[in-house]
Amino acid sequence: MSNVLYRLGRYAGHHPFRLIAAWVVTAVVVVGAQAAVGKELGSSLAVPGLDSQNAADLLSEAQAEQAGITAYAVVTPLDADDRFGASTTADAAIDTFRQEIAGLDNVRSVGEPSFSPDNRIARFDIQYPVFEELSSGDLDNLKEWAAGARSDSPLQLELGGELFFSFEEAEQSVGEIIGLLAAVIILLVAFGSVIAMGLPIGMAVFGLALGVSAMPLLNYLVDIPEFAPQMAAMVGLGVGIDYALLLVTRHREHLAQGLSVPEAVGRAVATAGQSVIFAGGTVVISILGLAVAGVPFLTTAGLATSMIVLIMVIGAVTLIPAFLGLAGHRINGLRASKRQAFTMGGGEISARWLRWGEHVSRHAWGYAIGVSVVLIAMTAPVLGLRLGFPDEGAYPESRTERRAYDLVAEGFGPGTSGPLLIAIDISQDDSTVAPLATAIAADPGIDAVMPAVVNREAGVATVVAFPNTSPQADATFETVQRLRAEVFPSVLDGSPSVAHVGGATAIWADIGERISDRLPLFLATVVGLSMVLLMVVFRSVLVPIKAALLNLLSIGVAYGVMVMVFQWGWGKDLIGLETTVPIVPFIPMFMFAILFGLSMDYEVFLLSRVREEYLRSGDNDRSVIRGIAGTARVITSAALIMISVFLGFVLGDDPVIKMLGLGLATAIFVDATIVRMVLVPATMKLMGDANWWIPGWLDRVLPTLDIEGVEGIDTAEQAGPMTAVDVSSDARELVRL
Repeated sequence: MSNVLYRLGRYAGHHPFRLIAAWVVTAVVVVGAQAAVGKELGSSLAVPGLDSQNAADLLSEAQAEQAGITAYAVVTPLDADDRFGASTTADAAIDTFRQEIAGLDNVRSVGEPSFSPDNRIARFDIQYPVFEELSSGDLDNLKEWAAGARSDSPLQLELGGELFFSFEEAEQSVGEIIGLLAAVIILLVAFGSVIAMGLPIGMAVFGLALGVSAMPLLNYLVDIPEFAPQMAAMVGLGVGIDYALLLVTRHREHLAQGLSVPEAVGRAVATAGQSVIFAGGTVVISILGLAVAGVPFLTTAGLATSMIVLIMVIGAVTLIPAFLGLAGHRINGLRASKRQAFTMGGGEISARWLRWGEHVSRHAWGYAIGVSVVLIAMTAPVLGLRLGFPDEGAYPESRTERRAYDLVAEGFGPGTSGPLLIAIDISQDDSTVAPLATAIAADPGIDAVMPAVVNREAGVATVVAFPNTSPQADATFETVQRLRAEVFPSVLDGSPSVAHVGGATAIWADIGERISDRLPLFLATVVGLSMVLLMVVFRSVLVPIKAALLNLLSIGVAYGVMVMVFQWGWGKDLIGLETTVPIVPFIPMFMFAILFGLSMDYEVFLLSRVREEYLRSGDNDRSVIRGIAGTARVITSAALIMISVFLGFVLGDDPVIKMLGLGLATAIFVDATIVRMVLVPATMKLMGDANWWIPGWLDRVLPTLDIEGVEGIDTAEQAGPMTAVDVSSDARELVRL
C-alpha cells in the first residue's frame, strides 16, 4: 500500500490539475443530480417488531385517520378578559382558522376544538396523511398560513406536533461558523501559513458539501433520516480537517528536509496517507456497527455519516496532494516564529513535549492511579443515565412549538402534548372496546380518554389517551409499560382481541428499550473489531487491550458529563438549555461509534511513532517518550480543532444536537489530553517490554498490515519506499529474536 500511495502522491504533485478537475466534475455531477432528481430526506421512526410499530401498522392497514401525521394548533385571546363561548369575536376567529386550515393541501381533517376549564385556551388537531405522502412543502404551507393569520387576529396562534418534528429543518447555528473560525485560528497558529491553514478547512467544507449533496441520491437506496446531515457535519468537519492536517504537516516536514515538491507530496501520502486510511477505516467500521442496534433510521444515519468520512479519506489522499503540488513552496508562506525543536528520524520532536514525556515517565504510578481515579469518578454519573426524547418544552421560547407546548400544558396538563394511541384488533371480538377504554381511563397515569373510534369493517378500534405527565417524564414511560403488562391482559384475557400502545411517546420509549437491549452486543462488536485491527497493526496483545479500556474510559466521562448537564442541569444555562431533559436513546450508541473510531485515530498516530522508535532502539521507555514528543503537537492541534467544531453545534437550538456536540467535544478533550498524553505514556512505561509481547502462534495467524514500515520511510530519506519497508521488517524480526 505504501508504494501505491507513494506513486499516487507523486502523480498528484506532478499533475495537480488533473485530480482537481476530476473532483470538480464529480461535484458538478452530484450537485446537479441532487437538484434534478434528489429524493427528500425523511424522518420515519419505523422499527419492526416494536409494540408501538405494531400499533402504527394496524392503524395504517385500517386506513384510520390516526395512522397519519398530525399537527395541532393552540389559540388564546389576546385580550385577557375574553373567553371562548363568551366572546363572539374569539369564537368567530377560531372557526375561521379551522376553515382556512381545512383548505390547505393534504389536510385530511381538522378536529373539533377542546377548551381549557377556564375557556381561555383552545386546542384542535390537524390531520395529515402518512409520511410518505407528504413533504416539507406541507409544513411550509401551514407556517405561511399561520404568519398571515396572526397579523389581524384577536387570538394568539401557535403550532406544534408531529408535522414539525418530521419536516422542520434545523437552521444553521452561528455556533457552527464560530467553530470553523476557531479552527482557522488554530491552524494559523500551528502552521503560520494562510495556504497551509486553508487546505484543511477547504477540504473539510468541500467534502461535507459533496457528501450532503449525495444524501438525497443515496436516499433512493436506503431511507436517510432528515437529521443525518447535521450529525454527519459534526463528524465530517472534524475528521476532514484532521486528516488534511496530518498530510500537510508531514509534507512540510519533507520540504524542510530539502526534498522536491513532488517527492515531498509522494512521501507524505505514503506515510500519513496510510495512517489516514487506517484511521478512517476504523471510524467507518465503528459507525457501521450501529446496524447491530436493529434500529433502521440509526443504521441509515450511520451509513450516511460513513459516506462523509469515506469522502474525507479519499479527498485527503488525492485532492489534498494535488493542492500541495500546486502550492509548491508557497505552503510555507507567512511562517510563524520558530519553535524550539529538533529533528530525529525525520519527525519533529518538541523539546517541551520531550520534557513532559520524561516527567510522566518518572512519576508513572502517580499519574496512572491519580488520573484513573478522577476519570472513573467523572464516569460514575452514567449509572443514573435516563433514556428518553426531549419534548417541545425543551425548545427555546422563540419557536412556535415551545409556545404551543406551554399553552397546552397550562390549559390541559403536561401530558396532552404526547397522547398515547391505543390500537385494538377487534376483527374477531368487538366487545372488548368499551371495557378496555374504561380500564385505561382508570389507570393512575392517565388523565383523560377520548371516545373510542370503532371501524368494524376494518376490524380496528382506536382509543386516544392523555397521560397526566409530560412526554419526556419517566412516569409516562412507566404508564406505557403498565398498560401493556397489567391493564390490557386484565381486560383481554381469554379474548382474541389484541391491543398495542402507539404514538410518538411510546415509540421513543420502545426505541430506548431496544437500544438498551442491543447495547452490550454493539459494544462487544465495535471493541472486538478495533482490538483485532490494533493487534494486526502493532503485533501486540496488551496494547489493543489498553487502548480499548482507555477509550472506554474517555467515552464514559463524556456520558457522565452529559448526565450532569442534561439530566442534573449543571451549567445548562451556559449552553442555552431551557430545561433538564433525558438522554436521547440513540445518542449514547451513536457517540460510542464515532468516538471509538476517532480515538483510534489518535491511538494509531501515537503508537505508530512509539512502535517505530521501539523497532529502532529496542528501548521501551525511550520510545514512549519520543513517540509522545513527536506526535503531541499534531494530536493536540487536531483535538482543539475537533473540540471547536463540536462545541459550535452546542450553540444551536436543538437539544439533541446540543447533546451530541457536548458529548463529542468532552470525549475528544479527555481522550487527546488526559488519556493520550498522560495515561497512555504512564501505562506503557509501567508495562515495559510487555507492551510488544505477542504469542508466536497468534503472530503467525494474524495477517500482516505494516503501518510502522510506512513510517520507516522517514528513517531513510534517500531510499525508495520499498527499501524503507524492508528495513522496518528486518528491524522487527531482530526485536523478535
